[in-house]
Amino acid sequence: MDKKGKYTQILIIRLSAMGDVAMTVPILGTLLKKYPDVQLTVLTKKHFSPIFEGLERADVIEADVKKRHKGLMGLWRLYKKELKPMQFDAVADLHNVLRSRVLKKYFALDGTPFVQIDKGRKEKKALTRSKNKIFKQLKTTHQRYADVFAKLGFPINLSNAIPLDREQLSEKVLGLVQQDTKKWIGIAPFAAHEGKMYPLESMEEVIKTLNDTDKYKILLFGGGAKEVEVLKELSKKYENALCMAGKLNLSEELQLISNLDVMLSMDSGNAHLAANYGIPVVTLWGVTHPYAGFYPFHQPDENAVLADREKYPLIPTSIYGNKVPSGYESAMKTIQPQQVLEKLTKILEG
Repeated sequence: MDKKGKYTQILIIRLSAMGDVAMTVPILGTLLKKYPDVQLTVLTKKHFSPIFEGLERADVIEADVKKRHKGLMGLWRLYKKELKPMQFDAVADLHNVLRSRVLKKYFALDGTPFVQIDKGRKEKKALTRSKNKIFKQLKTTHQRYADVFAKLGFPINLSNAIPLDREQLSEKVLGLVQQDTKKWIGIAPFAAHEGKMYPLESMEEVIKTLNDTDKYKILLFGGGAKEVEVLKELSKKYENALCMAGKLNLSEELQLISNLDVMLSMDSGNAHLAANYGIPVVTLWGVTHPYAGFYPFHQPDENAVLADREKYPLIPTSIYGNKVPSGYESAMKTIQPQQVLEKLTKILEG
C-alpha cells in the first residue's frame, strides 16, 4: 500500500480469446501472492468473469465492444465514465490490439503508466513461415505476460505459481455427473480452427476404448450448437460418456474441470482452464506447435502429442491453426489413438 493506506490499483487488459484470457490466471495469482498490497481489475468480456473467481483481490470490468464500448466514441466512454474514475496506478495491456492501443492514448492524457505485451511477432513469423523456418522454442505467452508486470515494477517468478483451489461442485453439477468410484476424464475434442482438431473418428476410437474399460467417466466439453449435437450423439453410444456441452454455464464448467483426474484437449481454451487448477492435461497438436509459446501452464512436455513433423515439415504452419497448406489437411491423422490412450492411461494409473 502507498502512504495513504490505499492499494496499488492495476488495470489488466485482455479482451479475448478464452484460452489467452485463461493464460493470465497463473500470472495474476503469482502477482497477488507476492504483492499483498496490489489490487487487480481485469478488463475483459463479461462471460469470461468466472475465470477469475478463484483469485482474491481481482475484479472484472466488462468490455462491451459490440455495443456500449464500440468504436472510438465507445472506448472514450469506457475510459471516461468507467476506468478513469477508478484512478488506476498502472495499466498492464496483455492484448496489444487496436482497441487497447486507443485506450493507451486516453490513459496518456493523465500520465498513467501503461505497458504493452511484446507478442514477439517477428520470431513467430520466422517459426511459422515455409521458407527459412527458424524452428525453436519461443518465449511462452505466460512469460510474456509476466514481463509486462516486470516493466511496471512488479517482477514475479513463475516457478512460484500455485494452482487455483479445486472448486466445490454444486447440486446441479453433481446431479448431472453422479459421483462414484470411477475416475473422471474430461475430453474437449473441438478447436476454433480445423487445423488443430483431432479427427472425430479417431477421437471416437479413444472414447470407445476408455468406455469399454468401465473404469472411467468420460465428460465431453464443447461450445457451439453444432458441437453440442455431435457430443450428444457420441454420449448416446457409450454408457460411460456424458455430454456436458450446452448444460452448464462457464462457472459450473470450471467447477467440474477443477475436479477432473485428467483433461484431453486440443491446443485450445479448455487445456488452459484445466491447467490453471493443476489438472494433468494431455494436448493434441496439428498444424500448431508448443514452440509458439501457448503450451498449458506447468504441464510436462511429454503430455503433448504432436503430429509427425517428418511427414509434415512445415509445422507449425500458423500460430492459431488457421493456415493449413495444401496436403496438410490430414496432419493430425499421424497421431494414433493408441498414442493418446497411452498418455491418458499413464496419468490415470500412475
